[in-house]
Amino acid sequence: MPAGISQTIDNVVEVLNRKGAGDVLLLCEHASSHIPQQYKDLGLRDEDRLSHAVWDPGARAVSLLLSKALDAPMVASRVSRLVYDCNRPPESPSAMPEKSERIEVPGNRGLSPEERKNRADAIYFPFCTAVTEVIEERNKAGLKTILVTMHSFSPVFHGQHRAVEIGILHDDDSDLADAMLAHTSTLSHRRIERNEPYGPDDGVTHSLKLHGVSRRLPNVMLEIRNDLLKTAADEEAMAEEMLTLLRPALATLELKGGGDA
Repeated sequence: MPAGISQTIDNVVEVLNRKGAGDVLLLCEHASSHIPQQYKDLGLRDEDRLSHAVWDPGARAVSLLLSKALDAPMVASRVSRLVYDCNRPPESPSAMPEKSERIEVPGNRGLSPEERKNRADAIYFPFCTAVTEVIEERNKAGLKTILVTMHSFSPVFHGQHRAVEIGILHDDDSDLADAMLAHTSTLSHRRIERNEPYGPDDGVTHSLKLHGVSRRLPNVMLEIRNDLLKTAADEEAMAEEMLTLLRPALATLELKGGGDA
C-alpha cells in the first residue's frame, strides 16, 4: 500500500475472559492467519498462504483451553504476523519481514518508514495497549499476574528436522521456566528443552521483556511443535501436557512468594 493511505484496521486484537481471576495472563501474538484485504495477501504464493510463516497453527486453540482451565485472561493478535509480528518491536526488520525462512513476502519489500510506522500504529501498539490495560485492571483488583506466551513452531526449518517437541523459553528471568523444567519427568515421552528451538539471541523474548520482565512479573514462553497440533484432539492433549508442567510450577512460585501483584 502506498505511503499516505490509511491503514486503519478494525479488531486487530481480542481480549478473552478479561475478568479471569486466575494467576496467569496468556498472550498469543501469532494467533491468526488473517491478512486484511488492503494488503492483498502480501503477494504470497497460494501454497504459502496458510504456512507457519503466516501464523502459529494451534497456538490460539491451546491458549483458549488453558484460559478455561486456569481462568486466565487471554490477549491475542487477530492479524497475521507477516503483516506485523507483535512479538517484535517496530525497529526490528523481522517485525515486517521481507522473507520468512524460504518464503518470500513481496508485500513487505521496500516498506518506507511511514508505511512501517502505520503498521505498528495499527497493529502492534493496540496489542501492547490491550496487554497493559489487562495488567493494570488486575493490579487494581489485587490479582497477581504471571505472564505466559503461547506459540507453535514448524517441525522442519531450512530443511533440518527439529527433534525438540516442547520448548520452554525465558530471558533474564528464568524462575517460571526453571520451575516448569523441574517437572519434565512427568512427560517422559516428550523431548522438552530450554530456549529451543529459539532463544533470547533470536529476538523471540520481546513480549516477555516488554510485558513481563519490565514489570517484574514471572514469565515464560511456551513453544509446541505444530505437527503435534493437527487436530482438536491433539490440541486438547497438548493443553493437558502444558497444564501438567504449569500447575506445579505455579505452585512452586506461590511457595516462593513469586507473582505478587
